[in-house]
Amino acid sequence: MSSPNHKKNEREDILDLTLRPRTWNDYIGQNKIKQNVRIIIDAAKQRNEPSIEHILFYGNPGLGKTTLAHLVAEEIGADFRVTSGPAIERAGDLAAILTNFSEGDVLFIDECHRLNRTIEEYLYPALEDFKLNLILGKGPMARTMELKVPRFTLIGATTRLAAVSGPLRSRFGAIFGLNFYELDDIVKILARSARLLNVAIDQEALKILAKSSRYTPRVANHLLKRVRDFAQVQNQKQITAEITQQALNSLEIDSLGLNANDRRILETLIDKFNGGPAGIQTLAAATAEEEETILDVYEPYLMRLGFIVRTPRGRVATRLAFEHLDKKTPRGLIL
Repeated sequence: MSSPNHKKNEREDILDLTLRPRTWNDYIGQNKIKQNVRIIIDAAKQRNEPSIEHILFYGNPGLGKTTLAHLVAEEIGADFRVTSGPAIERAGDLAAILTNFSEGDVLFIDECHRLNRTIEEYLYPALEDFKLNLILGKGPMARTMELKVPRFTLIGATTRLAAVSGPLRSRFGAIFGLNFYELDDIVKILARSARLLNVAIDQEALKILAKSSRYTPRVANHLLKRVRDFAQVQNQKQITAEITQQALNSLEIDSLGLNANDRRILETLIDKFNGGPAGIQTLAAATAEEEETILDVYEPYLMRLGFIVRTPRGRVATRLAFEHLDKKTPRGLIL
């Protein structure tokens, strides 16, 4: 029997899919990337090519990499197959995926920087020559079998471009980095999501949510759903600025979108290390967080706000961070 939490998670997943843009016009923001991707698609169509160049999207979680991949597949009229780097463990897994393709299909590999290096070696000829060279057997009895695969398009997504191996990165014909969104774009995304969720929300509440969204659509939509819950419990037919602020206070999210963990990292850097510099290992140990979590989840947004800077000696909290947390700014602080 499914637990209530499991059912709730399923409903959340369905809502996330409902909010995902289905057309280029619905996809708000990242205009330069959209323009370049559509040029690639239109040029391939004019040449009557069955597939387009392989594409790699990189950027922080929640910025729309998966959605862009869906839109590419929709635009070229191809079937969309989804997997992730860690899920492809053996060459047989890769062969099973590719040999079941039809001409022009799209393979989306999320977190492709986590692909096994051996799998990458099998993938290279599939990307360039659309064939797989499989080794059957072991020792003196081993032999190589060549399998032809239909022409397909690989779309990779990663949160850590530097962790993608050089040989794999060079196989992508186009690499696009997604940036944090502008505030106006987040407001538009929230307004669209509210319409799809059949939620009434006023303009001031939209602006408050947008400022607390970390300039990330996924975070914005999650906050909207949490605020909707608060309004529903209070029997309010419309989400107002007051209800929005109550919900954010309850979630411990401040006016800039910092949560309790963000503030804990900043406070540790300021209180224990006098603002830094502090190495990433030291900071991770002091906050009981994993290094990768700090690097991938917290640090990009704190740097976006100008609260942390990287130096050769480690992380340093800036004057803006001291002021935001109402901490006394040390004399001689130049950042």
